[in-house]
Amino acid sequence: MKFFIDTANLEQIKEARDLGILDGVTTNPSLMAKEGITGHDNVMAHYKAICELVDGDISAEVISTDFEGMIAEGQALAKIHSNIVVKVPMIKDGIKAIRWFSDNGIRTNCTLVFSAGQAILAAKAGATYLSPFIGRIDDMNWDGIELIAQISDIYAIQGYSTEILAASIRNPLHIVRAAEAGADVCTCPLNSILGLLKHPLTDIGLAQFLADHKKAEG
Repeated sequence: MKFFIDTANLEQIKEARDLGILDGVTTNPSLMAKEGITGHDNVMAHYKAICELVDGDISAEVISTDFEGMIAEGQALAKIHSNIVVKVPMIKDGIKAIRWFSDNGIRTNCTLVFSAGQAILAAKAGATYLSPFIGRIDDMNWDGIELIAQISDIYAIQGYSTEILAASIRNPLHIVRAAEAGADVCTCPLNSILGLLKHPLTDIGLAQFLADHKKAEG
């Protein structure tokens, strides 16, 4: 399973990259605004800066919700760098746009996915990635991981090549369970990735090894 970091913060991206396990980045207008990045030119420059930091796919989201607007924005985003993947919402014009992008050599990430039916449409339209929001599904007392497993089964049966990108990750357990359920990628905040490092027995074991070493050294 590939690891993407979900942020627009350059320092966090660098930290995840330096771990040696980072495969890409996802971001969106909300994450850009959180970093104080506003205005078209500044946003485009920031996407370029991210692409220069990470040798992997970088999802950049369109703002428009109509077909023509999404096409125009997607073309502009794709010109920033060859690593850009255009992030398109799961709406009617979004599916049309994904088909157009697919037919014209522009890779896409279909976002805001909450059902297997939506996942089928995105795959049929030629989406490169599909982003089910498992945390938001859990918030509604449904099972986001169960949806990942269902989509994984459908894609395997039907032979769809769209990669399942588990999004809206809330904790390290989400990452592990998404991997078990068949996600090809997970995108999450840095603290969720770092949380995978933690286990009390590791801390206890390391403390014991260091104490024994100190005794051995006198």
